[in-house]
Amino acid sequence: MKRELSIRMLCLLLLLSVVCSCVGCGEKKEQRDSREIIEELVVDYGSYGQEAEGHIKALLKELRSVDADAADRWENIMAVWENANSDLTIHEGVLPDGLPDTDELCIVVLGFQLQPDGTMRDELIERLKVAKRSAEKYPNALIVCTGGGTASEDKTATEAGRMAQWLIENGVAPERVIAEDRSLTTAQNAIFTYNILAEKYPQVNTLAIVSSDYHIATGTLLFEAEAILRAEQAGAETMRVVSNAAWRAPSGSLSTMFQAGALIELEGDTDTAFDIYFDTYDIHELPPLS
Repeated sequence: MKRELSIRMLCLLLLLSVVCSCVGCGEKKEQRDSREIIEELVVDYGSYGQEAEGHIKALLKELRSVDADAADRWENIMAVWENANSDLTIHEGVLPDGLPDTDELCIVVLGFQLQPDGTMRDELIERLKVAKRSAEKYPNALIVCTGGGTASEDKTATEAGRMAQWLIENGVAPERVIAEDRSLTTAQNAIFTYNILAEKYPQVNTLAIVSSDYHIATGTLLFEAEAILRAEQAGAETMRVVSNAAWRAPSGSLSTMFQAGALIELEGDTDTAFDIYFDTYDIHELPPLS
């Protein structure tokens, strides 16, 4: 009798083990790749801001289980993002005192869409006036003009080309002026500018962003994020964004969701980035915050 009871107990334990195992299998989620996690991380913050803090921490933890290096980088980028939109000091009209006056400093002037005939709009000229004053204050700094062909009626005109021409015609030495004339987005401004600096001006390690006031936070975020993504290891960036100078625009704004799209573009998913830029990305597909 005891032997029969022991056998029954053993069978019952084995059955319970199988059932528990099956329940566990049913609840187990497939491991996602890092890009999928990063996209949800960025879009959550772009959509919900600080309300998503708990979910963002959970996503960073999930990312760390897949790719610890990527988790370190994106944790740093998220901190930069929060700072750019909350604690960034914007300097109106000219760069502030105290920056290095050497060719290790590069003033990056962000472009603006040209008129259909290829001439510059007033907003871009105002940015260039700020860049010129900053270049005069730091006469040993290099100046990068950024922006590709955005004139519908003149395919030969580029934002960077027109900007560089204006600076040179207004007294800036030609050897100081660099034209990055391929980019069509602010994310591409950062990517292509870093390509040029790494190849031809390796001494540059410090950047100052010049743009309209509403664009400074986005420009700073993207240039810092690109430096983080390019570093040989997280926390070992060789390029720093240390300051800015802005033209005070009468209007204009960029949302955190737009910034999310730009970060996703830096990560390499241009399709999703442009869905966000053109407001066709369905944020309702996001999981609820919990």
